[in-house]
Amino acid sequence: MPKSRGKITLASADPLAAPRIEAGYLDHPDDIATLLAGLKLARAIIAAPPLASQVRREVFPGPDVQDDAAMIADIRARAETIYHPVGTCRMGADAGSVVDPEARVRGVEGLRVVDASIMPALPTGNTNAPTMMIAENVADMMVRRA
Repeated sequence: MPKSRGKITLASADPLAAPRIEAGYLDHPDDIATLLAGLKLARAIIAAPPLASQVRREVFPGPDVQDDAAMIADIRARAETIYHPVGTCRMGADAGSVVDPEARVRGVEGLRVVDASIMPALPTGNTNAPTMMIAENVADMMVRRA
């Protein structure tokens, strides 16, 4: 699970203005360590039989890149988002969360957020199924309370 955290803030008082997004990718050292370990593991796997005979050459970062600092530089240069951000309106019981455990926005009566933004952490797979599960659960809660 990624540990880096970004933030979304207002860029101006204009409600139509785009927000300021600071993704914060790879800001936490554990995220870099995980990717570095993954790169080293991938290299070990393709160097082992029977794959070694099937691999012509490593393309990225390339066979000349061997020291950790150079591999980390390559990771930082090539890492990309998968465009499935979550947690921008994190759900939780603590006062720092945007929505409560029933997806109600704290301090705003009658407003709920029911999408991937309330996930407190990135799931290990695609966000679609968990988002549908969130919607189903919140709908059930709302029907039970009606």
